[in-house]
Amino acid sequence: MNITTKILIWMTAGLTVGSLINNFAYNNIIIQNYFVDGLFHVAGSVFINLLKMLVVPLVTFSLLCGVCGIGDISKLGRIGIKAFVLFLLSTALAISLAILVAVNIAPGKSFNFSQGTPDSFTVPETPPITQVFIDLVPSNPVTAFAEGNMLQIIFFTILFAISLLMIGERGRPLIEGAERINDVMMKIVNVVMSIAPYGVFALMAKTFAEQGIGLIMPMIGYFGVVVAVLFCHAMGTLMLLLKFLGRISPVKFLKKMRTAQIFAFSTASSNATIPVTLRTVEKRMGVDNSTAAFIVPFGATINMDGTAIMQGVATVFIANVYGIEIGVTGYLTVIGMSVLASIGTAGVPGVGLIMLAMVFNQIGLPVEGIALIMGVDRLLDMIRTAVNVTGDAVVTAIVAQSENSLSMTVFNDPTAGTLESVHLPHQDAAQH
Repeated sequence: MNITTKILIWMTAGLTVGSLINNFAYNNIIIQNYFVDGLFHVAGSVFINLLKMLVVPLVTFSLLCGVCGIGDISKLGRIGIKAFVLFLLSTALAISLAILVAVNIAPGKSFNFSQGTPDSFTVPETPPITQVFIDLVPSNPVTAFAEGNMLQIIFFTILFAISLLMIGERGRPLIEGAERINDVMMKIVNVVMSIAPYGVFALMAKTFAEQGIGLIMPMIGYFGVVVAVLFCHAMGTLMLLLKFLGRISPVKFLKKMRTAQIFAFSTASSNATIPVTLRTVEKRMGVDNSTAAFIVPFGATINMDGTAIMQGVATVFIANVYGIEIGVTGYLTVIGMSVLASIGTAGVPGVGLIMLAMVFNQIGLPVEGIALIMGVDRLLDMIRTAVNVTGDAVVTAIVAQSENSLSMTVFNDPTAGTLESVHLPHQDAAQH
């Protein structure tokens, strides 16, 4: 049984167990204390920490090898510009689709406040755009690595790699060392993925034990539209981009992406999924390390497709709830602001709510309306992350194909990069 099937089975089991606890044992102190807040919480948190533990060293050494492997700064710039433009394009398409669907379905028209009264909502502080650009350069690289600031890590690592190339042969031992460490990091990813089914089970069981179906029902109109648009974007818009810009089979792509999508759904974190996404695009799809190592961490920070869809639907929903007419100009403003905000708030924590508050303020919607949709946001965040990770991989594949750094032999091989069973080193007693 392959790893994807195993994870799917355990994920379904976790979802079922969590839903049963939510419906039948929500007030059972023993189950809540020892299982939901005990076993499931500990196992799930340890699993996410294992993934996060890999992110900084894997991105650093993978990107170091990638830049040194390219050896051409103009090519690196070309890859960066192509990826940046594609990320902006997919974000613009995502929010346009969200608004188009939401306006026609009109969620929130029949909403009454007895179904859920908005609590007070504090808008997170938005940093000025100038500060975002200043923060691209780390004042202390050690702090950037310790805090996992992805854009600063990318900046420092690229600068370090370029300088390594500039010193010529003296830098060769360091580059070879980085390549070996990168191989070790990929092996650790394999080890962590081998225990993934149990971690995914714990995450699913805890989430659904706390967030039952009763939480979704009052907001079913909003929830349903967001899920439908996320699905249409992942399976429709992104696959069309892949087919026409990358000339790659979407069916084969989706088959190979399943594991990374499940990881993203379970962890609800693009950053925590970076090790799995990197492994998927490199080993399963055949993207050259030099392209993947730059675009995947860059995309995990700047790609806002899922967030943009949530913003589009939320804008229409809150406008309908409060009976406010937005109009075509207002919707165009929302599209423009979301695309610009995805650049202006890149790498800022809690970016989704900051962007939504910015949009609401701009078009005159009450910001406290955001509190209405907060209840179902955790579940939607899981699906949003799976869509974002799919978008990262799509852009990586398109750019790699345009730069002739995608191996079609690996891409067309259904068994390429499948996770082999992990064998821990041991010495046979007979050899002593």
